Amino acid sequence: MTTTILQLSHLILSFTILVASLNHPGLVDATPDDDSYWLLRIKSEFIDPLGALDTWLQETSMCTWNGITCGDDKKHIISLNLSNSGLNGAISQHFSKLTFLETLDLSLNSLSGPIPPDIGNLGNLKELRLFSNSINGTVPPQIALLRQLEVLRIGDNLLTGEALQNIGALSELRVLGLAYCNFNGSIPKEIGNLKKLMFLDLQQNSFDGEIPEEISGCSELRSFAASNNRFERRIPTTIGLLSSLQILNLANNSLSGAIPPELSHLSNLKYLNLQGNKLGGEIPVELNGLDQLEILDLSRNNLSGNISLLNSNLKNLEVLALSENLFTTIPPNLCLKNSNLHHLFLADNNISGGFPEHILNCSSLHQLDLSGNSISGALPPSLDSLQSLTDLLLNNNSFTGEIPPQIGNMTNLNSLFLFGNMITGGIPLEIGKLQQLTTLYLYDNQMSGPIPRQLTNCSSLADLDFFGNRFSGSIPPTIGKLKNLVNLLLRQNELSGNIPSSLGYCRKLQRLVLADNMLSGSIPPTFGFLSELFLITLYNNSLSGPIPESLHHLKNLSIVNFSHNRLSGSIAPFSGSNSLTKLDLTNNSFSESIPTTLSTNLIRLRLAHNSLTGGIPLHFSQLKQLQLLDLSFNNLTGELDTDLSSLTSLEHFLLSNNRLSGPIPTWLGRITELGELDLSSNSFTANIPPEIGNCSKLLKLSLRSNMLSGPIPPEIGNLYLLNVLNLQRNNLSGGIPPTIQQCRKLYELRLSENSLSGPIPLEIGTLGELQVVLDLSFNQLSDKIPSSLGNLMKLERLNLSSNKLEGEIPPSLGKLSSLHRLNLSNNHLRGQLLSNFAGFPSNSFLNNDGLCGPPLISCSELSLKARKRLPESQIVGIIVAIVFTSTLICLSLMYTMARIWWNWRKVAISCSEKGGFEQKKEGEDWVYGEEIAKSSDHHFWNSNSMALVPSQSKQVSDSDTARIFQFKWSSAAAKK
Repeated sequence: MTTTILQLSHLILSFTILVASLNHPGLVDATPDDDSYWLLRIKSEFIDPLGALDTWLQETSMCTWNGITCGDDKKHIISLNLSNSGLNGAISQHFSKLTFLETLDLSLNSLSGPIPPDIGNLGNLKELRLFSNSINGTVPPQIALLRQLEVLRIGDNLLTGEALQNIGALSELRVLGLAYCNFNGSIPKEIGNLKKLMFLDLQQNSFDGEIPEEISGCSELRSFAASNNRFERRIPTTIGLLSSLQILNLANNSLSGAIPPELSHLSNLKYLNLQGNKLGGEIPVELNGLDQLEILDLSRNNLSGNISLLNSNLKNLEVLALSENLFTTIPPNLCLKNSNLHHLFLADNNISGGFPEHILNCSSLHQLDLSGNSISGALPPSLDSLQSLTDLLLNNNSFTGEIPPQIGNMTNLNSLFLFGNMITGGIPLEIGKLQQLTTLYLYDNQMSGPIPRQLTNCSSLADLDFFGNRFSGSIPPTIGKLKNLVNLLLRQNELSGNIPSSLGYCRKLQRLVLADNMLSGSIPPTFGFLSELFLITLYNNSLSGPIPESLHHLKNLSIVNFSHNRLSGSIAPFSGSNSLTKLDLTNNSFSESIPTTLSTNLIRLRLAHNSLTGGIPLHFSQLKQLQLLDLSFNNLTGELDTDLSSLTSLEHFLLSNNRLSGPIPTWLGRITELGELDLSSNSFTANIPPEIGNCSKLLKLSLRSNMLSGPIPPEIGNLYLLNVLNLQRNNLSGGIPPTIQQCRKLYELRLSENSLSGPIPLEIGTLGELQVVLDLSFNQLSDKIPSSLGNLMKLERLNLSSNKLEGEIPPSLGKLSSLHRLNLSNNHLRGQLLSNFAGFPSNSFLNNDGLCGPPLISCSELSLKARKRLPESQIVGIIVAIVFTSTLICLSLMYTMARIWWNWRKVAISCSEKGGFEQKKEGEDWVYGEEIAKSSDHHFWNSNSMALVPSQSKQVSDSDTARIFQFKWSSAAAKK
């Protein structure tokens, strides 16, 4: 039963296929012998988002499909053109089955993968166009089997390897396009076998070696483009045999030697580009024979000598580019009447002398570039004879004098570049006649005077740059007429007055640079109309008042620098643009708190030297791209409770001179890109967190003038790149960690005014880069000065004062030849000073009773004083005798005074008045003595500007007490 059912099913299926075949005869015909069979498989492998293959249907005739051209038998195709059809995917191997194919064009798609080797089976193929895809891999050697191939264009892909290995086998080639790939290797001599080659394009690859002389065999060659490769050595003279050549482009290689005169035989040449090589010598005079030449570019070589090109012969020459060579003069007969020369580029040569006025004969010139030479003198008034000129580039020369008013007659001018000269005087009023002028660059000159209102008549102006002159007066109030203005750069002049409100009507403005002037008044609210503005710098002016609220509408604002003005109020208007990347408002009078919605794209934020209050907003943790945050010198309060560890790009974190308190957060150790951390002059407490040692890229760490306590963490030694370490004026205790020796790049170390104890670590002597200062003063360091400090050969300042150091000064310190400031005072040092120290002032060594030698007293005097001293036993006896005698005298005086009081009690009032007067005088003596003690200050570096400010909590030194005692003793003696 089951077998019967199965047989019946097969019968029904066979009948269904038969009916379908009768209704669609194409299906019957679609066999592997027909191209439609393979085309449908090719279709299945393509990704066709634009539906270019939608007409490829089995039920329709192949010859009606898009891109198909059939042969006479209607079963095979001879042409497949799917250029620019939006196809993706790889080139199918099934193409090799289309053996009648003569043209295959898959160019301008998005195909990837390699060229299938089986393509060599297409023996009838004449044209293969695969350019402008993303095909990779190497060119299969089977390409050489396509002996009928006339056009091979596979450039603008990701192909690599040596593409020209077997090229000589394709003797029928007329077009070879390999440009814009990654091919390498050299051009084989077999290239000469391509007798029919007309177009050879090898541009933008890595081909190297020499250009073979055998290329002359390509006698039909019309275009040879091999620019932007690595070809070297000489240009073969045999190129001169290519009489059909119209285009020769060998630019941007490493070709050397002279330009071969044989190129003059290329009588059909219209385009010659040899720029960007190492060619030297003179331009061959024979090139004047190229009477068909239209474009000649020899720029960026080492050419010198005379420019021997004559316009009388090169009648069709339109472009002559000789920039960046070694030419010194311009020939007087370069341009004659009826010249067709439109573009003359002679920039960056060694041309000197005055303006070459014979160039004014080139009346057909549209562009003239003489920039980057040494041309001096005044601009000729006859410049206006170049009536057709659209672009005049005279920048970076040594022109002097004023701009001639005749410039206003050059009404076709689009660009005028005069920057980088020594031009003086003002802008001529006639410039207002240049209605076509779009670019005016006058920066880096010595021009002065006002910016004339007539300039605002140049209604086409888009770029205006007057940086670095001496223009004065106000910005023209009519500047708003320049509706096409894109860039206005007036930085570093002497402009004054208000910023005109009409500037807000230059709606296309993108860059506004008014910094480094003397502008005053407020920022116009009309700036809110500048919706295209992305850069505005107003720093170093005298602007005042608040930031207009209208700036909140500038959504494209990216770079803002208003620093060093007198602006006040809130900075909230800058929170309107999420495009903001750099904001600098340093040195103003902004107050209130920091906005909580600043752009998350900020890279640099500088708000230092203002009066901002509050804390760091929580929103700052979202500024993931921030690299610099400077909030120093404000009135910020509270603790650092905003976790900024997510700011993984932060390199500079500056919070000094605020009122921040609490502990230094441990999350700082997670900002591993940090290069500068300055938390100085706040009220931070507790310990220095060891986690700071994780910031291995730190160059500067300053925690000075806080209330930090506890030890210096040994993890500080992990900061291998540290240049500056400043921990002074805290309450740090314990010893200096020996791990500090690992900070090999330290050149400034300040640990003064703490409570550090123990010896100075020997390891400090290994910090060979210490140069600016080593300051360990006002601590409780003890023991001897380590001799290893003598290894700090670059050290300029050393301060070990006000410690408990003892022993002799190590002789090794005498080797510190760079030392020019030294303070060892207020210690317990002894012994003879090194002779090298004689040049230092005596206060560098005060209050070390055992030191002697220049600049202190001689050691012999110190020894004599020591011998004159009484033995201690005698001194004790004398003191006891004095005390005993004084006691007896006091008792006697008390008894005598009591008797006097008893006898003279009737005159007690007068005696009391007299006694009061004496008591007052003695009280004045004590007050005076205390004032002397308070004014005494031996906490100094050296002398003059290096004095350190002493802590108010320090006790009066022994020497001060001695002086007070001496004053009282002499006063008492005087009374007696």
